[in-house]
Amino acid sequence: MNRDSSWLSYDPAARRLTLTLHVQPGARKSGIAGIHGDALKIRIAAPASDNKANGALVEFLGETLGVPKSAIATRRGATGRRKVVEVLEMLAGPSTTHNPPPTPAT
Repeated sequence: MNRDSSWLSYDPAARRLTLTLHVQPGARKSGIAGIHGDALKIRIAAPASDNKANGALVEFLGETLGVPKSAIATRRGATGRRKVVEVLEMLAGPSTTHNPPPTPAT
């Protein structure tokens, strides 16, 4: 079995996860279906019409990855089955950019 992870890349400097997805709208149930070529196949229980499948995909990814929907953006393929999606601040936890005030010396 080939466990190619070319569908996934992470940029730690930008704290950005990039996913290449093959999305199957109109499925009975939303879920991850495995690898489809060089993409992760995701079934979405929403029709492709009126952008419903894209909205359901963002909601599914947010719930699955534990990030807000606002952290997910479709970069390529909004109208097709093959999509490139970016997830910002992927599971980063508390921001590391905040510097607390120094502790006074005693």
